[in-house]
Amino acid sequence: MSNKNMDIEGNTADQIEIIYEDEYIVAINKEAGLLVHRSWLDKGETRFAMQLTRDAVGCHVFPVHRLDKPTSGVLLFAKSSAVARSLTEAFTERKVTKQYLAVVRGFMSEQGTVDYALSFKPDAIADKFANLDKPAQEAVTHWQSLAQIELPFAVSKKHATSRYSLVRLTPETGRKHQLRRHMRHVFHHIVGDTSHGDIRHTRFFVLTMIARVCCCMHRLWRSATPSLVSH
Repeated sequence: MSNKNMDIEGNTADQIEIIYEDEYIVAINKEAGLLVHRSWLDKGETRFAMQLTRDAVGCHVFPVHRLDKPTSGVLLFAKSSAVARSLTEAFTERKVTKQYLAVVRGFMSEQGTVDYALSFKPDAIADKFANLDKPAQEAVTHWQSLAQIELPFAVSKKHATSRYSLVRLTPETGRKHQLRRHMRHVFHHIVGDTSHGDIRHTRFFVLTMIARVCCCMHRLWRSATPSLVSH
C-alpha cells in the first residue's frame, strides 16, 4: 500500500484508497459511512472523503459528483475548479455512463430496461424545506444479466431453492435510490438493500457469511492446535 495513503503515524482510520490519479483528476474508493465533505446534516462527523483525498494527493480537490454517506463506490474528484466544472456539466447532461454490479434475487433475463417513473422520496433532514408535491420523475435503468446461481436452501416458503443473478445496472437517470427501487419494482430485490430489498435474502447472505467465517476460524484453529500444544 502506498505510504501517501497513510498519515505520518500510520493510522489506518485515515487511509483512503486511490483507484486512479493523473494531473487532472483522482478517483477513490469511498467506504460506506464516509461523508464526501463537511455538512450541517452530520455535525459530529470528523472524517471526510474530500479532506482525506486532499491529504493523500497533496493538493486541493473538488468533488465532481456525490455519493450518500451509507453508499460505497467510486468517487471522482478534480484537481482544479475548471476541470470540476467541465466534468459536473458532463454528469448533468448525461454524457457520463455509470455502471453498477449487484446481486439480485431470482433469475433475470439476459437484458432489459426498467422505464418506471419514481415519486419524490424526501429525506427527513436533507429535504426538510423541499417541495413535497413534486410529480413522479422519469427514471430509466438498463440491466444485463452476467451470471446466475441456484442454491439448495429454502429462503422463501414458496420455493425449495433460492435463485440469484449477478447483474450490471446502467441508469440513464439519477433519481434517489433509483436502482434499488427499480429492482424492487420488477421483483428482483437487491441483496443487502435494507431499505427496499427482501430482508429474508439479505439475512440469508449475512448468516451464510458468518457461518463461513466461523467454519474457516474453526479449521484454522484445528490446524494451529498441534503447534500450539508443542510449545
